[in-house]
Amino acid sequence: MINQSRFGAWTWVCVAIMLQLVCQTVDARHSAAPRSHPVDVRSNSVLVMDEKTSHVLYAKQSDVAAPVASITKLMTALVVLDAKQSLDEKITITEEDTDLAKPSASRLVVGSRFTRDDLLHVALMSSENRAANALARHYPGGLSACVAAMNAKARALLMTDTHFVDPTGLASDNVASPHDLAKLVIAASHVPAIREYSTDESHELLVNSRVLEFHNTDGLVKNPAWHIVVQKTGYISEAGRCLVLKAIMHGRSVVIVLLDSFGKFTRVADAERIRKWLDRQMGESGAWRVS
Repeated sequence: MINQSRFGAWTWVCVAIMLQLVCQTVDARHSAAPRSHPVDVRSNSVLVMDEKTSHVLYAKQSDVAAPVASITKLMTALVVLDAKQSLDEKITITEEDTDLAKPSASRLVVGSRFTRDDLLHVALMSSENRAANALARHYPGGLSACVAAMNAKARALLMTDTHFVDPTGLASDNVASPHDLAKLVIAASHVPAIREYSTDESHELLVNSRVLEFHNTDGLVKNPAWHIVVQKTGYISEAGRCLVLKAIMHGRSVVIVLLDSFGKFTRVADAERIRKWLDRQMGESGAWRVS
């Protein structure tokens, strides 16, 4: 005859063991699940970094090379300025500057002449593709030499996931990872002309006896909540909407890289979300509370 009380005790022991095993399984699955991101950033590839410490505050696909569109122009400007050619030299826009990797609207008409300085200005501020191409054509040795110098500069900056094939960024074969682009942004921020031109709100050029006003492609430069040191936007269909910048936040230099944003406003909204998140993460000691 079975002892009822003894049977009941063993039943509860078995139940307890089974519950413990279930809890352990759930805990294991929970610990293996990916952690949620600390801020809702919609861009597909992201890097946020404290420049001084190189501490990565936020990253998403930050080591994956992807098309960078007109972010390319930061590198074009770097090598053009490295060549130390006269910024006052006049350069003529030709048909070669219209024969680009993709059709591109421009108000720089064929036959118009501008100083190298003006072309740098609108290439960085307004992302003028004809300006960037004309600068590369007049680089010592021509356009191919300029592109070779861009790739050499990338290697010198230890941008190991980067490759350029044209000076405008219209070619989808211009690729880099967010980590590499952070290095490019920092290098560009050390050049006064790039800092000034990339963050200028507008610039006037005389085109065929008409004064035309060009505007910055990045509306954040007009936002008083931001102290932007250098920036560049970019867009082609393969790259999506892109934005890189270096800004001063709480007295610290922060680099933000946003690649492959969808829609017209996502990259700016992502930048704003990151800025507000970092506002909340700055501790009283002046250090980020981000692990």
